[in-house]
Amino acid sequence: MIKNLLKYVGEYKKEALLTPFFVTLEVILDVIIPLLMAMIVDRGITGKSQTDILWIGSALILCAILALIFGMLSARYAATASAGFAKNIRQQVFENIQQFSFANIDRFSTSSLVTRLTTDITNVQNAFQMTIRILVRSPLLFIFSILMAFRLNDQLALTFLFIIPFLALGLFLIIKFAHPAFKQVFRIYDHLNQVVQENLQGIRIVKSYVKEEHEVQKFTDVSSTIYRAFSKAERIVAFNQPVMQIAIYTCLLLISWIGAHLIVAGSLTTGELMSMFMYVMQILVALNMMSMVFVMLIISRPSAERILEVLDEKSDLTDSSNPLTTITDGSVEFINVDFSYTDDKEKLVLKQANFQIQSGQTVGIIGGTGSGKTSLIQLIPRLYDVTSGQVKVGGQDVKDYSIEALRDSVSVVLQNNVLFSGTIKENLRWGNEQATDQELIEACQLAQADEFIQRFPNGYDTYIEQGGSNVSGGQKQRLTIARALLKKPKILILDDSTSAVDTKTDALIQQAFYQTIPDTTKIIIAQRITSVEQADLVIVMEEGKINGVGTPAEMLATNQIYQEVYQSQQKGFGAVHE
Repeated sequence: MIKNLLKYVGEYKKEALLTPFFVTLEVILDVIIPLLMAMIVDRGITGKSQTDILWIGSALILCAILALIFGMLSARYAATASAGFAKNIRQQVFENIQQFSFANIDRFSTSSLVTRLTTDITNVQNAFQMTIRILVRSPLLFIFSILMAFRLNDQLALTFLFIIPFLALGLFLIIKFAHPAFKQVFRIYDHLNQVVQENLQGIRIVKSYVKEEHEVQKFTDVSSTIYRAFSKAERIVAFNQPVMQIAIYTCLLLISWIGAHLIVAGSLTTGELMSMFMYVMQILVALNMMSMVFVMLIISRPSAERILEVLDEKSDLTDSSNPLTTITDGSVEFINVDFSYTDDKEKLVLKQANFQIQSGQTVGIIGGTGSGKTSLIQLIPRLYDVTSGQVKVGGQDVKDYSIEALRDSVSVVLQNNVLFSGTIKENLRWGNEQATDQELIEACQLAQADEFIQRFPNGYDTYIEQGGSNVSGGQKQRLTIARALLKKPKILILDDSTSAVDTKTDALIQQAFYQTIPDTTKIIIAQRITSVEQADLVIVMEEGKINGVGTPAEMLATNQIYQEVYQSQQKGFGAVHE
């Protein structure tokens, strides 16, 4: 796990290596300082040359200044290296997510991916910074201080050997019980992010149904769960401080008692005892810092595991070894297609789908909610792969094309298409970055969007708020249709994408399609019969199966589902129940 993450240090290796270098110099000086102080005290007590004391004092001041400089440099390089390390991980995680298929994203969740990109990476960043600085400083300070303590008096130094096993056992037990507790905390954080995300995205629904109190209660429940889980984890980690205090006070008491006897016996000077106390404090501070790092590592380990889960996840959709990059036409063919979102043949949402669409045809797809309409069209641009069977575009299996080439030739306006923060022009150019202003206008005219855009004070430079919250549902749909048209696709798929526009505008859009892009294959999922009445072909779906395929006239004459929909919309709701 550590090896996999460390490769993301990348261009910040220099800073990551300079940090422990300066830390080492700082520690060496910190260890020398108590020795110099002992020399000053002993010479002062014995009344030796003041010149010696001044020289030693000057050396002491110089060591302190250099230690401060080296400490500042190590802190600076550690901050740069850790921030760069986190930046590289965040970049790679985000890039990996961009390669995910819908199936990959379904295995995680949006809220979980947000947590991993923010909280988890911050935890790993903090752990990395503490590791290259404090986890280097602490062992060095511990080892050098132990050596200096034994150099001064081995009897006093032996005191530490009795304390270290006690500390090691305490830290082991803390790590053992705290790690699973923190894993649980981060899983709950995912749920908290989900609650917040759903609330903010659906804030208009919340207010229209006066559900503010319900949402507050839901947030309170999740927040309370995090509080309980985090409190449990922190209570375990809190044992670290008492363990350290017991060790520190025990050492001080033993060294005070033994040192007093050694001074009386003449085998230890006052200055040496004072130095010993300083080494004791350095040793115990080093142990305390190491325990703090271990606590941070306990917290960051679940985060690192969650980050690696995303980094190790590979897209279910990959190009073949020698993919095709040219799509000859917009013909579509389904051959014995079965599809399950979970690759479970017992949970198929599409079963034995068979039909053929000629290039340039307009095809309507109708069916009840949950009949598999959206699942069907998502297989054409390979948003998902079939569980069994074959989908062909332009006479070739979609798996034979490069994903980029296929999706460039297939424009999909999904049910929940969104607009992004930015101007209308910037949103439209998602379809074609090089599109001219005239091409934008033509696409919007085709999608019946130009008229309302021109009414905006800033026209095509009007700023769209996040998610398109400052335009109506119908306006948003027309903008997303225009965006799709700018790709000049061979296949245009509209997944109930005119449901929020009036029937007149819908008819104008359909008429524009027939007249302006006759060579483009148009697949329209619709709830309105009027949206598919002029289609060349209608596909009727029921419970994941193709219930019927034919012209609108043929479906009206022979297909019961089509007849029921037609009658309910043409004669009104009451006629269906006569």
